[in-house]
Amino acid sequence: MAKWTARHEAPEPLEGPVVATVTGGTVIWFALFLVQLPFYGWFSDRGQLWWVWTCAAGGVLGLIGIWYVRGREAALKRHAEAAAAEAEAEAEAAGAGGAAGAGASAGPDEAAGPEDGSGRPGRTG
Repeated sequence: MAKWTARHEAPEPLEGPVVATVTGGTVIWFALFLVQLPFYGWFSDRGQLWWVWTCAAGGVLGLIGIWYVRGREAALKRHAEAAAAEAEAEAEAAGAGGAAGAGASAGPDEAAGPEDGSGRPGRTG
């Protein structure tokens, strides 16, 4: 049997208001729990208490989800700020290095590597 391979790359994940979405879902779970509490006896008599406790579990897991996505958003923001600072530092270094080394030219053996940072000599021409 042949191994399955993807025929195309997976699309990038959609980014949206993740914290607001998880918070909204958590509020809904807790609201459903509170709405069902007055009917606890009714659910108990019919052996359907799992409805009440499912909503409670959804609310508790939602609180964990809120903690998780807030941390994720903060980490993404820190990463973006660090990448922007690094790009700015590289631009400043390139501006200062370009003025100092304007008279020097690199031969084919001294060509800079590709921008992927692999360290292999780049092509010229």
